[in-house]
Amino acid sequence: MMRVRIVCVGKLKERFWREACAEYEKRLSRFCKLEIKELPERASPAEEAEAILANLRGQTVALAVEGKACSSEEFASKIAAWRDAGAELTFVVGSSCGLDRCVKERAELISFSRMTFPHQMFRVILLEQIYRAFMIGAGAEYHK
Repeated sequence: MMRVRIVCVGKLKERFWREACAEYEKRLSRFCKLEIKELPERASPAEEAEAILANLRGQTVALAVEGKACSSEEFASKIAAWRDAGAELTFVVGSSCGLDRCVKERAELISFSRMTFPHQMFRVILLEQIYRAFMIGAGAEYHK
Protein backbone atom coordinates (compact mmCIF):
# COMPACT_ATOMS: atom_id res chain seq x y z
CA MET A 1 0.00 0.00 0.00
CA MET A 2 1.36 3.42 -0.94
CA ARG A 3 2.56 5.68 1.86
CA VAL A 4 1.37 9.29 1.57
CA ARG A 5 2.57 11.93 3.97
CA ILE A 6 1.28 15.48 4.21
CA VAL A 7 3.64 17.86 5.94
CA CYS A 8 1.78 21.03 6.83
CA VAL A 9 2.58 24.08 8.85
CA GLY A 10 -0.08 25.02 11.36
CA LYS A 11 -2.89 23.23 13.12
CA LEU A 12 -6.51 23.02 12.11
CA LYS A 13 -8.20 25.13 14.75
CA GLU A 14 -11.80 24.99 13.57
CA ARG A 15 -13.80 21.82 14.07
CA PHE A 16 -15.30 21.90 10.56
CA TRP A 17 -11.80 21.72 8.95
CA ARG A 18 -10.82 18.84 11.24
CA GLU A 19 -14.05 16.98 10.43
CA ALA A 20 -13.59 17.47 6.68
CA CYS A 21 -10.01 16.18 6.87
CA ALA A 22 -11.10 13.22 8.99
CA GLU A 23 -13.67 12.26 6.35
CA TYR A 24 -11.07 12.22 3.58
CA GLU A 25 -8.57 10.40 5.80
CA LYS A 26 -11.21 7.68 6.31
CA ARG A 27 -11.92 7.49 2.57
CA LEU A 28 -8.22 7.35 1.70
CA SER A 29 -7.53 4.48 4.11
CA ARG A 30 -8.53 1.94 1.43
CA PHE A 31 -5.94 3.32 -1.01
CA CYS A 32 -2.93 4.42 1.01
CA LYS A 33 -1.32 4.67 4.40
CA LEU A 34 -1.80 8.36 5.16
CA GLU A 35 0.16 10.36 7.69
CA ILE A 36 -0.40 14.04 8.42
CA LYS A 37 2.49 15.78 10.13
CA GLU A 38 1.58 19.18 11.58
CA LEU A 39 4.47 21.54 12.25
CA PRO A 40 4.34 24.70 14.36
CA GLU A 41 4.06 28.05 12.64
CA ARG A 42 7.10 30.28 12.93
CA ALA A 43 7.78 33.94 12.17
CA SER A 44 9.07 33.29 8.64
CA PRO A 45 9.29 30.60 5.95
CA ALA A 46 13.04 30.32 6.58
CA GLU A 47 12.38 29.39 10.22
CA GLU A 48 9.77 26.81 9.16
CA ALA A 49 12.03 25.30 6.47
CA GLU A 50 14.28 23.33 8.83
CA ALA A 51 11.35 21.41 10.33
CA ILE A 52 9.80 20.85 6.89
CA LEU A 53 13.05 19.52 5.41
CA ALA A 54 13.48 17.12 8.35
CA ASN A 55 10.09 15.56 7.52
CA LEU A 56 10.48 14.99 3.78
CA ARG A 57 10.39 11.37 2.60
CA GLY A 58 10.51 9.92 -0.90
CA GLN A 59 9.00 11.86 -3.78
CA THR A 60 8.25 15.36 -2.53
CA VAL A 61 5.58 17.63 -3.96
CA ALA A 62 5.29 21.19 -2.70
CA LEU A 63 2.05 23.03 -3.34
CA ALA A 64 2.93 26.50 -4.56
CA VAL A 65 1.15 29.09 -6.68
CA GLU A 66 4.14 29.24 -9.06
CA GLY A 67 4.11 25.46 -9.55
CA LYS A 68 2.93 23.62 -12.64
CA ALA A 69 -0.84 23.47 -12.95
CA CYS A 70 -2.43 20.13 -13.80
CA SER A 71 -5.88 18.68 -14.20
CA SER A 72 -7.29 16.12 -11.79
CA GLU A 73 -6.62 13.43 -14.40
CA GLU A 74 -2.99 14.53 -14.78
CA PHE A 75 -2.60 14.59 -10.99
CA ALA A 76 -4.06 11.06 -10.84
CA SER A 77 -1.57 9.90 -13.47
CA LYS A 78 1.33 11.33 -11.48
CA ILE A 79 0.18 9.61 -8.29
CA ALA A 80 -0.32 6.32 -10.14
CA ALA A 81 3.18 6.53 -11.65
CA TRP A 82 4.73 7.21 -8.24
CA ARG A 83 2.70 4.38 -6.71
CA ASP A 84 3.75 1.97 -9.47
CA ALA A 85 7.39 2.97 -8.92
CA GLY A 86 7.02 2.13 -5.23
CA ALA A 87 7.61 5.71 -4.14
CA GLU A 88 6.65 7.09 -0.79
CA LEU A 89 4.98 10.43 -1.44
CA THR A 90 5.24 13.61 0.63
CA PHE A 91 3.11 16.69 -0.01
CA VAL A 92 4.12 19.98 1.59
CA VAL A 93 1.61 22.70 2.50
CA GLY A 94 3.19 25.86 3.87
CA SER A 95 1.79 28.36 6.29
CA SER A 96 0.31 31.73 5.41
CA CYS A 97 3.95 32.89 5.09
CA GLY A 98 4.51 30.53 2.15
CA LEU A 99 7.41 28.11 1.58
CA ASP A 100 11.09 28.93 1.75
CA ARG A 101 13.14 28.64 -1.44
CA CYS A 102 15.18 25.72 -0.03
CA VAL A 103 11.99 23.66 0.42
CA LYS A 104 10.82 24.47 -3.11
CA GLU A 105 14.21 23.41 -4.51
CA ARG A 106 13.82 19.95 -2.93
CA ALA A 107 10.38 19.31 -4.40
CA GLU A 108 8.35 19.11 -7.55
CA LEU A 109 6.14 22.21 -7.51
CA ILE A 110 2.46 21.79 -8.32
CA SER A 111 -0.17 24.52 -8.32
CA PHE A 112 -3.86 23.85 -7.83
CA SER A 113 -4.67 27.43 -8.81
CA ARG A 114 -3.10 30.83 -9.38
CA MET A 115 -5.25 31.96 -6.44
CA THR A 116 -4.11 31.86 -2.83
CA PHE A 117 -6.12 29.77 -0.35
CA PRO A 118 -6.05 29.70 3.45
CA HIS A 119 -3.71 26.86 4.40
CA GLN A 120 -6.40 25.20 6.55
CA MET A 121 -8.79 25.09 3.59
CA PHE A 122 -6.06 23.96 1.26
CA ARG A 123 -5.36 20.90 3.39
CA VAL A 124 -8.96 19.79 2.77
CA ILE A 125 -8.65 20.57 -0.95
CA LEU A 126 -5.43 18.55 -1.15
CA LEU A 127 -6.95 15.55 0.63
CA GLU A 128 -9.97 15.67 -1.68
CA GLN A 129 -7.75 15.79 -4.77
CA ILE A 130 -5.63 12.89 -3.53
CA TYR A 131 -8.83 10.93 -2.93
CA ARG A 132 -10.12 11.93 -6.38
CA ALA A 133 -6.82 10.77 -7.91
CA PHE A 134 -7.14 7.33 -6.35
CA MET A 135 -10.78 7.11 -7.43
CA ILE A 136 -9.82 8.04 -11.01
CA GLY A 137 -7.12 5.37 -10.89
CA ALA A 138 -9.66 2.83 -9.65
CA GLY A 139 -12.07 3.71 -12.45
CA ALA A 140 -14.72 4.70 -9.91
CA GLU A 141 -17.65 6.99 -10.65
CA TYR A 142 -16.62 9.66 -8.13
CA HIS A 143 -14.88 11.78 -10.76
CA LYS A 144 -17.23 13.22 -13.35
